[in-house]
Amino acid sequence: QVQLVESGGGLVQPGGSLRLSCAASGFRFAFADMAWYRQAPGKQRELVASITYRGNSNLEDSVKGRYTIARDNTKNTVYLLMNSLKPEDTAIYSCNTLNPTLPWGAGTQVTVSS
Repeated sequence: QVQLVESGGGLVQPGGSLRLSCAASGFRFAFADMAWYRQAPGKQRELVASITYRGNSNLEDSVKGRYTIARDNTKNTVYLLMNSLKPEDTAIYSCNTLNPTLPWGAGTQVTVSS
C-alpha cells in the first residue's frame, strides 16, 4: 500500500527555518523522482522543489537560494530544508512523485507569521 507521510511543519517567525520530512512506503522509492508541493489558502497546489532518483535537484524561482531538497534512499525519505522563511511561504506542504501519480498524504502545515 502506497503511503506518503509528511511531518516537520509548524509556526515560525519570518526569517526562521524548518525541516520537513516525507516518509514514503509501498513503492520503489529509490527509483522515483520526488518533489515537494505546497498549497496556500485559496490557491492551487504548486511545485516547490524536485529531486531525481540520482539526486539532481531543482528549485522553483520563488524558493531558490532559501530552500534545499534532499533525499535518503536508505530511509525512503525526502526532505525539504527551508531557511529565510517569508509569510508568503505559508501553505500546506506535501510530497509526491514529480508529475504526481501517488495518493496524496495529509501534508504538513507551515505558517510563517510574527
